[in-house]
Amino acid sequence: MDLLRAMAVFVSVADTGSFAAAAQAQRLSAVMVGKHVRQLEERLGARLLQRDTRKQRLTEAGAAFLAEARQVLEQVRRAETVTERLGDGARPRGHLRVSAPLTLGTVAIAPLATAYLRAYPDVSLDLALEDRAADLIAEGYDAAIRIGPLPDSDHLVARPLRPYRMMVCAAPSYLRERGTPASPAELIGHSCLNHLLWHPNAGWRFASLGGEALRLHGRFASNHGEALRRAALDGCGIVLQPEVLLADDIAAGRLVPLFEDDLPPPRPVHLLYPRDRQPLPKLSRFIELVMETLGPRE
Repeated sequence: MDLLRAMAVFVSVADTGSFAAAAQAQRLSAVMVGKHVRQLEERLGARLLQRDTRKQRLTEAGAAFLAEARQVLEQVRRAETVTERLGDGARPRGHLRVSAPLTLGTVAIAPLATAYLRAYPDVSLDLALEDRAADLIAEGYDAAIRIGPLPDSDHLVARPLRPYRMMVCAAPSYLRERGTPASPAELIGHSCLNHLLWHPNAGWRFASLGGEALRLHGRFASNHGEALRRAALDGCGIVLQPEVLLADDIAAGRLVPLFEDDLPPPRPVHLLYPRDRQPLPKLSRFIELVMETLGPRE
């Protein structure tokens, strides 16, 4: 039995609430997650999780063990980086793991990561792009970019970045053919490009409509923002997507922005990293680059 691995899996189950979610986070099968937890319980001689058909709940023993397990895993993480701490403190080196949302990560974080690697040749970097809130501690990430409100945490530092603004756009060819809507309410008569991962009842929301959701329809939908962007460029409809994805097309005139004074409210964006009294140079330099590139404008 790999005790440390089993502890990491248990922490992931506790944080995600299910074997299936922990399996995805730990890149294991759900069967292997269950095996690790059972072996840990056998070793400790105590039930750590109360299982039912939908989710796992901590027992009293499990809650007590969870707090200790977090500390042990953090100590192990720090021990693994001791050579980096003892080396040339001014030179970043080692391996960095970063988590980011798919669209923002592809458009903004990936170019930043390659610039970072060019500047620091002794560092390697994994960039995991997925629209899921990865558990930095349990999954061993050094940093993460998050969109939206954050839960309170004593374990993480949150640095604000520029807000995540949405834009409504259409290609000039579409507007010539179908006309330009004068207000969000007129979108009901247009072909709109919807994201498949958005909740069906979420709709598109605008300040002028008092927060009421417009449930709009069109002939094309996708689970990927880049596919929706391409459809908009080809004149297939009106798109609602992040400014960071559409900015170059707007600047080049390939897409025309609509309702610029009546857009959905922007969402907060943060850079998260574990609270550490002495962050490694590889992380410190990455934080500096992210803040310089994506930090709030003064």
